[in-house]
Amino acid sequence: MNDAHPKRVVVIGGGASGMMAAYAAAECGHDVTLLERNEKLGKKLYITGKGRCNLTNACDMEDMLAQVMSNRKFLYSSFYTFTNDMVMSFFEENGVKLKTERGGRVFPASDRSSDIIKALNTALHMKNIRIMLHARVNKLIFADNNMERTGNNSSYDRRVCGVRLSDGRVIYADHVIAATGGISYPSTGSTGDGYRFAADSGHHLVEASPSLVPMNTAERWVKDLMGLSLRNVSVAFSDGSRVLYEDFGEMLFTHFGVSGPLILSASAVIPPEAFRKRLMLHIDLKPALSAEELDDRVLRDFNEMHSREFKNALGRLFPSRLIPIMTDLSGIAPDKRVCEITRQERRGFVELIKHLPVTITGPRGFDEAIITKGGVSVRDIDSSTMRSKRVHGLSFCGEVLDLDAKTGGYNLQIAWSTGYLAGISV
Repeated sequence: MNDAHPKRVVVIGGGASGMMAAYAAAECGHDVTLLERNEKLGKKLYITGKGRCNLTNACDMEDMLAQVMSNRKFLYSSFYTFTNDMVMSFFEENGVKLKTERGGRVFPASDRSSDIIKALNTALHMKNIRIMLHARVNKLIFADNNMERTGNNSSYDRRVCGVRLSDGRVIYADHVIAATGGISYPSTGSTGDGYRFAADSGHHLVEASPSLVPMNTAERWVKDLMGLSLRNVSVAFSDGSRVLYEDFGEMLFTHFGVSGPLILSASAVIPPEAFRKRLMLHIDLKPALSAEELDDRVLRDFNEMHSREFKNALGRLFPSRLIPIMTDLSGIAPDKRVCEITRQERRGFVELIKHLPVTITGPRGFDEAIITKGGVSVRDIDSSTMRSKRVHGLSFCGEVLDLDAKTGGYNLQIAWSTGYLAGISV
C-alpha cells in the first residue's frame, strides 16, 4: 500500500493512534520520527479505564461498528484492516497478557495501563523509530504543488514538506501524520493543535463537544448521594417530547450530578444541541419488576412490617443512603406507620421507584470528557488510506477526526485501526 521507496515520515502525537501509526509506517520500511509534546508517550492512554486501559472490545466487527456514533461507514476500511483480534495479537506478541471482562471489554491481565504503554515503547524501539519528547509542533510547512501535477498528485494544490517546532526547529518530511487527539483531558496534551493544523491547510472542521462525559443536575439531593453507585438500573433521557437514550446498567451519583457507564454512554448518543435545554433523566430502580409486580412486592414488605414507621420499612428496597431521599421525595410522612399508608400513596411510591426524576442541566466540560465528539471532517479524508484529500503527503488519524463511539474499548479501537491504516498507507 506504500510507494516503493522509503519516505521520511513525521508522526505528530505520541498517543494511541500516533504510536500505532509510527509503528505501522516503520514496519513498511519508512524512516519515522515520532514527535510528542509531553515528557513521555501515552500520557492520556495511561489514565484510560481508570488506569486499567480498556484497550478494545472482543465483540465481532459488526457489533464494534454498531457502537460507533459518528461516521460509522468511514471506519469500515480501517476496522477490517486492523481488527480487534489483530490488536489483541499485537499486544500479546509484545508481552502483554490480556483478559476479557463483562461486556467484552479487554484489559491487560495486570490491570495496569503502563503495561500497554511499555509494549508500545518496546515495539517502537524495535523498529528504530526516532522519538522526540518535549517536541511541540507549532505549524505544518507546505510547498506549492503546481510543479508536480502528475499522476496521483494532480488534484492537490499543496503538499506538506515538514513541520516547525515551537522552539523554531524544522523537521523536513515526505509525509506527515497528524495524531494529535481532540481537546478532552487537555492536561494530557490534547489542546486542539490538530484542529489548527487542519484549518490552516484548508480542511473543514465539525464543532467539537465533550463526549463520554458526566452530567450536571439541578436537584440538591443528588449531591447528598455523592459516591453512591447504582447497579442494574434502567435510565431514560428525554427532552419532553421524545426519548433520546435508554439503557440498563450502572450509574453513579457525584457532587455535581451523575456519572458512570450509563451516563457516559448517554452523552455519546444524545446530540450536543439537545443539551441546550434541560433534559429529564428517569431512573428505574427496579427494572426487573413491572409496576404491578413492584406494587405487590412493596405491599408484602409493608404487611410484614405493618407496625414500623415508613422510614424504617425500606431497607429491603434501597441502599441505606437512598432511603431518606426516597422517603422525602415520596411525600409520605417518614414517621407514618406503614399500615396507615393508603393504596394511593403506595402506588405513588411505586411510580417514584420506577421513574425517579432527575433534571439534567448539561454535560461537564472537556476537562472531564473521555473523548471529543467532532473534529476534522471525514469528508476531507480518504477512508481507505487516512490521507488528506486536500493536501498531498498529509494524513490524519485517531481522535482528531470526527469519530467517536460509546464506552467499552471502542474508541481505542478507532485509534489503533485508523493509526495503523495511516501508517501502512504512507
